[in-house]
Amino acid sequence: MDRPPGSPLTTHVLDTARGVPAARLPLGLYRLDSGAAGWTLVTSGATNDDGRCPGLITRDAFLSGMYKMRFETGQYWAGLGETGFYPYVEVVFSITDPSQKYHVPLLLSPFSYSTYRGS
Repeated sequence: MDRPPGSPLTTHVLDTARGVPAARLPLGLYRLDSGAAGWTLVTSGATNDDGRCPGLITRDAFLSGMYKMRFETGQYWAGLGETGFYPYVEVVFSITDPSQKYHVPLLLSPFSYSTYRGS
């Protein structure tokens, strides 16, 4: 049986303060709508136990343009009984070749974060 192809856009959130994947962190994927001059929500979800959010977008829906992932880090830290400095993290990026695979990881602690284009 053939499996459907995976999302061309993936993420992986790691809680570097605790050294574990950031599970159950809410996030949204948005695309910039130049006609409406604003962001359109493409999908939302939460990371799984491995800190990943599979199925973010289908290959057919993945178009060239500007996107952002909004990670609800304040909710994540509150769920752990902690307070973080950043209530959310937005990572904005451009897709110029939607035939490629893109990976946007987030390394997270209560008082810092970093991201990069992964593979």
